[in-house]
Amino acid sequence: MTGEPDVAAAAALLAEPSRAAMVLALMDGTDLPGAELASRAGIAASTASEHLGRLVAAGFVEARRSGRQRHYRLATREVAAAVEALAAVAPRQPVRTLRAATAAELLREARTCYDHLAGRLGVAFTRALVEAGVLVRRNGAFSLGPQAEPVLGGLGIDLDALRGERRRLVRGCLDWSERELHVAGALGAALADRVLELGWIERRPGTRSVAVTAEGRRSLERRFGIRLGD
Repeated sequence: MTGEPDVAAAAALLAEPSRAAMVLALMDGTDLPGAELASRAGIAASTASEHLGRLVAAGFVEARRSGRQRHYRLATREVAAAVEALAAVAPRQPVRTLRAATAAELLREARTCYDHLAGRLGVAFTRALVEAGVLVRRNGAFSLGPQAEPVLGGLGIDLDALRGERRRLVRGCLDWSERELHVAGALGAALADRVLELGWIERRPGTRSVAVTAEGRRSLERRFGIRLGD
């Protein structure tokens, strides 16, 4: 028999800045080698290994062997959702360099939130889907609208296949930078995968921000009325 969740223990894992930095580096849903995570956190590889061991033991992160290296990724979508929820209420760190300011702006413009789109792009895409009748928003929650089948089918997304997945089909995720909901769930992941396949966005190395391509800007405006800044 167990009692209430030990929120303090979970929060303590992310209270250490280096561990938090490594978890945030994994928020794009990909896996990274320990050396890369150490570099992102600005700590020695041996120190990073200790921190990663604690994150693995707590079920926040999972590890796999790849040749001589160990690669890490977030253990579950629930971990990503919890980190994103914390980011929505966390104070903002001061930006002291041009490089940091540029990186922060790129994250606000377009990024992945584990397996779905976030930032201004994610929020604008979600708003456009509501306006097109693909999604219906009621009381802070999303459901499929009357135009879901034709619009998503035209984009190459198989809704029947998504309904067969063992996860929620569509849900709202609070965007920490825009303070608005973007679409998540199986549909949110499918949308992110599809726009990557179409070449509308490209991943940037070393960050979870994504670049909207010239073709992506044209297609987003033509098909969904989404206009993003240059």
